[in-house]
Amino acid sequence: MIFAAAMLVALVADALIGWPDALFRRIGHPVTWIGAQIGALDRGLNRDGDPDARRRAAGVLTVLIVTAAAALPALALQAALPGGWAQALLVGLLAWPLVAARSLHEHVAEVARPLAAGDLAGARRAVSMIVGRDPETLDAPAVARAGLESLAENASDGIVAPVFWGLLLGLPGIAAYKAINTMDSMIGHRTPRHEAFGWAAARLDDAVNILPARLTGLLFAAVSGRFGGAWRAMLRDAPRHRSPNAGWPEAAMAAGLGVRLSGPRVYGDRVAEEPWLNAGAPDPDGAAMWAGLDMYLKAMGLMAAALLGLALV
Repeated sequence: MIFAAAMLVALVADALIGWPDALFRRIGHPVTWIGAQIGALDRGLNRDGDPDARRRAAGVLTVLIVTAAAALPALALQAALPGGWAQALLVGLLAWPLVAARSLHEHVAEVARPLAAGDLAGARRAVSMIVGRDPETLDAPAVARAGLESLAENASDGIVAPVFWGLLLGLPGIAAYKAINTMDSMIGHRTPRHEAFGWAAARLDDAVNILPARLTGLLFAAVSGRFGGAWRAMLRDAPRHRSPNAGWPEAAMAAGLGVRLSGPRVYGDRVAEEPWLNAGAPDPDGAAMWAGLDMYLKAMGLMAAALLGLALV
């Protein structure tokens, strides 16, 4: 299982190094390169005066162009590499920037640190960097919920899903996934501008995350020490979540920590009446955020162990 070894290399490299700021300032990051292409296509093809059918067709074309632009060079590069363990090492190093385990931990820890110290203003500033809610509407429990929900959802989107597709298809698989996920984050919104144009990106992102989201929930349940409760919470609560995928890791984390997540939240001038995950449990606090980060590290360690096992088969 060469690709299992490659994904393990990518995961370890990211955990140890991340993506250094000096490197980002010099060359950017593959996701920013993909984002620049998506932005150019959005500006060029998504015209405000066009009917929805034409904008939807333009969105489909955008998905095809961006996915192919990521996957085809990766496929050609992978085909040119030597075989065996050399291929595993090189594919892993090329895939390294497409895994975001270290940065996710750092961003959520930036919320947990001031929240645990009683600095609500600092926690609000930090959480505003990772969620789209108005931070001024968030009390301390809402900040903790937002941070933990972001941790759970992005563990799936940012680590488990790219590793999953890299395990199946190698470098083109992980590159195509990151292109799809970046499109969803940029244009897959139900706004007047992107409702039609981003339809294909949002639906495709939902499809490629079906299995990774459930695997992420399973990883959280497995390391929580409350496997049965977390498993039952996933089965009960995830289908009620607004997202077909995000509810699985979020519900598992909520039950694994013994707290409630989701619930009503404010976006701009709109209140979204979301159902609770693990309803009846207490709200999380700063200590629960640190416990969630510990659960996240254990889950990623379990995934790394599984990759090692596959690589040695």
